[in-house]
Amino acid sequence: MITRRQALELLGTAAATALVLTSLPALAQNVSPADLAVPGPLGDVALGPADAKVTIIEYASMTCPHCAAFHQETWPELKKRWVDTGKVRFVLREFPLDPLATAGFMLARCDGENKYYPIVDLLFSQQRAWAYAERPLDALRQMMKQAGFSQEKFDSCLKDQKLYDAVNAVKNRGMDVFKVESTPTFFINGQRHPGNLSIDEIEKVIKPILGV
Repeated sequence: MITRRQALELLGTAAATALVLTSLPALAQNVSPADLAVPGPLGDVALGPADAKVTIIEYASMTCPHCAAFHQETWPELKKRWVDTGKVRFVLREFPLDPLATAGFMLARCDGENKYYPIVDLLFSQQRAWAYAERPLDALRQMMKQAGFSQEKFDSCLKDQKLYDAVNAVKNRGMDVFKVESTPTFFINGQRHPGNLSIDEIEKVIKPILGV
């Protein structure tokens, strides 16, 4: 179990390596949508209407290259076609695979719900610039200046033990209850879909549900 202090020491002294867990056969193909709908201690930041026929929940890590690829290649089209049109509700949940990913999610959570997805999108789009830097914490600090973070705000966010614990609680529930074992993992109305899904793969699942 890595403490916040150990995590920050690691971030300041070692280059980040994105940990990609091996995709293993899922222990359970589907989970209860009602159980899945229960948010973690920080609550979910959802996009799309609560009464949408389709709910997509993604478990992702900020340092996962497959997650970054999804958010750069698939997410913009998914959002435009289905979320912005009110047909799909989307939720991103924290599943950090290393301390640097935890820090990224903490920073995304620090500035309110309206800034959550813009910061997530920024960090995914610039992932190689900070997650693979020689001094990743310094690179992350510089990146967050683009989002309006002062050094004081940056440091205060990463020293928030309650926030650190809450982010990891989401990951732990994902592992223990829903058997998430790789990132990204998507649940579409409770049906498990591991891996970086293309827009075509997602539409094959959601179009029959939506009747289109």
